Amino acid sequence: MPITPDDARVVLARWQPILRLADWDIDLRLVTGAWRKSGDVKVDLEDRKAVLLLNAEPRSENLEETIVHELVHLRLYALDQMLVELLDAVFGTDADEPRRAFAETRFMTLLESTTEDLAKALLATSGSPAPLSFGRLREEVEREIEPGTPAS
Repeated sequence: MPITPDDARVVLARWQPILRLADWDIDLRLVTGAWRKSGDVKVDLEDRKAVLLLNAEPRSENLEETIVHELVHLRLYALDQMLVELLDAVFGTDADEPRRAFAETRFMTLLESTTEDLAKALLATSGSPAPLSFGRLREEVEREIEPGTPAS
């Protein structure tokens, strides 16, 4: 379902103070065209500015979940960057170095699952009525099952 800038701004205005990001300048941009993500955030820590990118045609059915997820990424961004600097210091900057690639992949997987868990917890605690999105997982399941197969 397409999203509108006004819908996204309402959700952002609700969650920015809850996540203690009221002192951040956050620009909202809708991405049109082929983009595989539902959302992303670009960050300037020094100026406390961020650009929240949202897919105008997201796979996620829950706009609030997507925005909260990206704002949690913003909240954790300084820790994210600290670990990347640590990986550079320990393993160097060669992305093809196997130990670095392993550590970075593990970290990114844990960061993403932790971010999603925190977003879900925040939504549940806030009493958000919208069901969680299963968009990415639903697409995978639909590719695996044949059309017309009855649900069990």
